[in-house]
Amino acid sequence: MVSPAIALAFVPFLVTLLIRYRHYLLLLYRAVLLRWLRQRLSGVPPEQRACQYVLAHAVPGDPRHVLRTFDRWCCRREHLSSVGPCKGRIVERLLRERAPRAVLELGTYCGYGSVLLAQGLPPGGRLYTVEMDPGHAAVAEKLIRLAGFDENTVSAGSAGRKNPSGVGGRQADGPAAQVELIVGPSEEVIPRLKEQHGLLKAEFVFMDHWKRCYLRDLRLLEAHDLLAEGATVLADNVIFPGAPRFLQYAKTCGKYRCKVHRASLECFRAIPDGVAELTYAGPR
Repeated sequence: MVSPAIALAFVPFLVTLLIRYRHYLLLLYRAVLLRWLRQRLSGVPPEQRACQYVLAHAVPGDPRHVLRTFDRWCCRREHLSSVGPCKGRIVERLLRERAPRAVLELGTYCGYGSVLLAQGLPPGGRLYTVEMDPGHAAVAEKLIRLAGFDENTVSAGSAGRKNPSGVGGRQADGPAAQVELIVGPSEEVIPRLKEQHGLLKAEFVFMDHWKRCYLRDLRLLEAHDLLAEGATVLADNVIFPGAPRFLQYAKTCGKYRCKVHRASLECFRAIPDGVAELTYAGPR
């Protein structure tokens, strides 16, 4: 038995911890506990709940309004991982500066990053976005189409075939950028990007999938000669939850100039996060 005096001695320490880490506790509540409870009660996955909200409230054909509506859901209802407006401005600025025509995204999830990237591409630009979860890809397809972008859905086992749902053909008044959603694990898709999807060199890469896969997939891109010289590689969440091995490699391998843009976690301004910007100098 712990004596009352000893127990009381820990009270100030516990109060300090609660105050210091209250934002992380709130994130845990909204991103884990609340999502789990709502899924148990409704039987609907959180990604589909967010999708239903965006479909009901966003203006079709307006990418920025689609993104703002998704942000509103994540900040007011329940937290879903996305780039968010703070880090999104960093991505948009770099897209304007680089003006890439061939962009690769690893980790489509609900399609937030895809819409953000596609709206920033120059006319004729093409986005290849890779998602391993078919359920998440189905949600992303709806949001990408809602934003007004054309999407060619290709399964990992049937590369080259368009989705029989009839996706294809850009709307006459829609955005010029083309979006191809590829369903399958990134480690299986990357080696086939050249032959099966026609991506010869990526000028801009955005990583927002499993953080433990960042380094593996960067090396795969190098091994298959998929990075154009001077290509920009952006990696989200390198501070929280963090990708230390990826950053260590980028800073020490001699192939990249590396810079970390400090920001905050989407919808949680008190939680520090950042986007790593790598500039590919070529093989060494």
